[in-house]
Amino acid sequence: MKQFSSFVIKEAKHIVRDRRTMLILFVMPVVLMLIFGFAISNDVRNVRAVVVTSQMDHVTQQVIDRLSHSEYFVITATVGTSKEAEQLIRRQKADMAVVFSKDFAAKRKGIQLIVDASDPNMAQQWNTYAMQTILNPQSSLIETKMLYNPRMKSAYNFVPAIMGMLLMLICAMMTSVSIVREKEKGTMEVLLVSPVRPIMMIVAKAVPYLVLAFAILVSILLMARFVLGVPLAGSILWIFVVSAIYILLALSLGLLISNIASSQLMALLLSAMVLLMPIVMLSGMLFPIESMPMVLQWISAVIPPRYYIEAMRKLMIMGVGIGEVMREVAILSGMTIFLLIVSLAKFKTRLE
Repeated sequence: MKQFSSFVIKEAKHIVRDRRTMLILFVMPVVLMLIFGFAISNDVRNVRAVVVTSQMDHVTQQVIDRLSHSEYFVITATVGTSKEAEQLIRRQKADMAVVFSKDFAAKRKGIQLIVDASDPNMAQQWNTYAMQTILNPQSSLIETKMLYNPRMKSAYNFVPAIMGMLLMLICAMMTSVSIVREKEKGTMEVLLVSPVRPIMMIVAKAVPYLVLAFAILVSILLMARFVLGVPLAGSILWIFVVSAIYILLALSLGLLISNIASSQLMALLLSAMVLLMPIVMLSGMLFPIESMPMVLQWISAVIPPRYYIEAMRKLMIMGVGIGEVMREVAILSGMTIFLLIVSLAKFKTRLE
């Protein structure tokens, strides 16, 4: 046990002395949380709208007032024809136009929306929000109730995704680089001939990163709750239990990468290619998996962050119990066991 503790302390000192590693471990989570929480947002705010009408009567003015008083739209101009409105959109002076028919006041119908659809996702949101703003006060048949995220804040979606990305990248990347560094320096031979068993040495090198991963997890949860205003509706205990399984999976993947890579640069490149792009593109972090082609949906089925992000969204935002995320927990546990078996089987006790 004393030898094991010595290896853990040795690895912890390596981490503390490496300023670049400390920068990655403690600055990157804060920066990404701030970027995704505030800068990158899908929230509909301050959409520039142009009103197209030939006459400004009382009924038309009521609709315009509802748009201008909402938090979603800003009326930037009033023009007489649709062509003038399209020219304003073309010159990037407006995002959409609300066109009233000549007999709108008499028939109480006849509104056309002209939307800049160069960004189809945002265009669809603008169209939906405009229709709700215009029609909802006049309709008693439809009532919309937004569960779990009534204000439609993007941070509710991004925070679990950032947790999945950061924990995977930091644990897998740092673990693989740590082991490969021993190979490059030639100290792996000394470690392998020491009285400590190779498996014990690997566990000792992973322990500091396990502790750091939980520290990062706590910091992310604190920032999410008190800076971004994202609720922690579910059990904190189950959030940590599921995260522990995911962290072990990431450490196992880092061990597997270290078996393949022959240099720290190769370990970083493998981590970036194998982890970063699939996490961002195929895990459901930014794009709904259901909207992807079937082939990409099949590929996403083997991306571990997909299941962790789904579980965290249910636990944190929806506040469900552990029974509702047993599918995700079972898949993550199976992946962890598989990666551990493969990684340990490929780990060599002799350097080639």
